[in-house]
Amino acid sequence: MINLKQFTFNPYQENTYVLYDETGACAIIDPGMYDGKEQNQLVNFVREKNLKPGLLLNTHCHIDHVLGNKFVFDNWGLKPQFNKGELYILQAVAGYAPQMGMRYELSPEPDTFLPEEGTVGFGNSKLELIFAPGHSPAHLCFYAKEENFLIGGDVLFYHSIGRTDLPGGNHQQLIDSIKKNVFILPDDCEVFPGHGRSTTIGYEKINNPFLA
Repeated sequence: MINLKQFTFNPYQENTYVLYDETGACAIIDPGMYDGKEQNQLVNFVREKNLKPGLLLNTHCHIDHVLGNKFVFDNWGLKPQFNKGELYILQAVAGYAPQMGMRYELSPEPDTFLPEEGTVGFGNSKLELIFAPGHSPAHLCFYAKEENFLIGGDVLFYHSIGRTDLPGGNHQQLIDSIKKNVFILPDDCEVFPGHGRSTTIGYEKINNPFLA
């Protein structure tokens, strides 16, 4: 049984997730910690729950979702895993971070890239990979089938969708990704996005103005 803890970090109010199961193994997804206070929040939670971080995942590699990659690597020896199509997006962060007034500690690059479909596991748990490009060129979502929730990154939001005006973005591709790859999930699937409150697949099918 996968448990979920959500943190909201950095000036972009990005949602960082820790998923863990009865073994104590955990996956850290999109670590956005920006300062010592935020780093301590994550470390304290891991210690309080006696968790063993074994997986670092990025849905995609825009700056707000990778700010904590280096911290996770330094503390637990984990390199990020994401689809190879996001690598150039990660590599670009060091160049534009100073222009945005952001401190950025260089993320390690993956030893293992994730495919467009399949599963990734920690402890007794598995997450299904859902390829959903459009906000970024090779965005992945992570679906916990048994618990019926989706870590959606910046694809689908409550009443909204990810922006597509950043490098590698494509509006029509994002719409297609949502309708063909995300909306096939059960209507009662809870979506935990990269920003803002959670929602459900069924609610967004009916109420999302971008997807009517």
